[in-house]
This record gives sequence, structure tokens and C-alpha cells, in this order.
Amino acid sequence: MSTTQRDRGGRRARGKESSSTQKPGSNRDSTRQRSRQRRRTPSSRGRLLFWTIASLVVVIVIAAFVIHATLFGGTGSGGNGSIPGVVTYSNLSRNHVEGTVTYPQNPPVGGDHNPVWQNCGVYNAPVQSENAVHSMEHGAVWITYQPSLASSDVAQLRNLVSGHSYALLSPYPGLPTPVVISAWGVQLKVQSAGDPRLAQFLSKYEQGPQTPEVGSPCSGGIGTPIG
Repeated sequence: MSTTQRDRGGRRARGKESSSTQKPGSNRDSTRQRSRQRRRTPSSRGRLLFWTIASLVVVIVIAAFVIHATLFGGTGSGGNGSIPGVVTYSNLSRNHVEGTVTYPQNPPVGGDHNPVWQNCGVYNAPVQSENAVHSMEHGAVWITYQPSLASSDVAQLRNLVSGHSYALLSPYPGLPTPVVISAWGVQLKVQSAGDPRLAQFLSKYEQGPQTPEVGSPCSGGIGTPIG
């Protein structure tokens, strides 16, 4: 056998030995890698559970906010969320008509109305809805109360509208609550003359952004207010 053949044979033998010596180490590495993967699996499951729960909490919070806004913020648009309980009505007609109008709301918040508006101020007797609706078209806020409301509560309402040139106050038979405050397309029903939302409503909607004819007068029409 030549020297070259012996060298080639020796290299092949050493190559086999080297290959055989690497296999056990590779097996140990693979075992350790699988062991690390198994140890990481519970942690990955924990993170997945955490984010799942967090997502559910976010969904519940959003749903609760939407439900609250629907129940207490009224319907429609107009930024009523700051005054809980305000209900918004849209697509109200604005025709001038003679005679009695049947309104779907009690009291009305808009719609067809008499050509003459009700002069703003305080009244101790009911006024015609058709005239009051015209006043609301001009930006007036109409506060109505049950005729049986205590005199002290009526006095409180009079103090509320004092100094407001676009406010109407009058008794209204058949109200669904003791006091109802309305402007064109918006309304709030309350149980007490001392409800702080009344003042908020008056401040927001007297000549407010919902007014179809901003700047039109609330005097020079019909009616003689007592205050």
C-alpha cells in the first residue's frame, strides 16, 4: 500500500470518528432546546390569557359607556352628554299654520306653529303650545310645570329664569313629570324644581346652536308676561 493510500484511509477513519463523537453532543443540545421550549410554553400561555382578559375588560368598559350614554344621554346628536337625560328630536317641520296642532311630544319641542310667537317671560296660566313653539324656533327655552307644583318650587323656577330674555315659564296641564324644560329639538324631564340640570339646560340652549332662527325676537308677539 502506498503512502498516499494510507493517508487517505487515515483521514476517512478520523472523519468517521469525528462524526461519531459529534452525535451525542447534538442529541444533548436538542434535548436541552426541547426542555427550554417546554419551560417557555406555560409563560406564553399566561401572556395569552392576560391579553385575552385585558381585551375583554376593554370591551366591557366600552359597552358600559355606550349603554350609559343611551340611557341617560338621550338620543340623536348635539353634544348632550354633558347634561344627562336630555333627549334630542330631529327633522322637525317649521311651517306656519293656523289652529290647533297635535304634537307627538308632551310638551312639544318643535314642529308646525302659529305665525305669532309667544312673548318670553313668566306666566301664571298656560300658554298656547303653537305660540310657544314659535318662540323656541327663535331660540327660547320653555320651562313648563305641573299646575299643582308647590308655590315654593314655582318661585324657584321664577328665580331661575330671572334675567333671561329668551326664557318662557308657564304651567302646563298633563305633564309627565313635575317640571319639563324644552328648547327647539331638545327636552329634559325632571322630578324637582331644584334639579341642577335645569340651569345647565337653560345656559346651554337659550339661543343655543339648535336654534333655527338665532337672533329673532322673543318680544313683540302675543301674551303679557307677569315677570
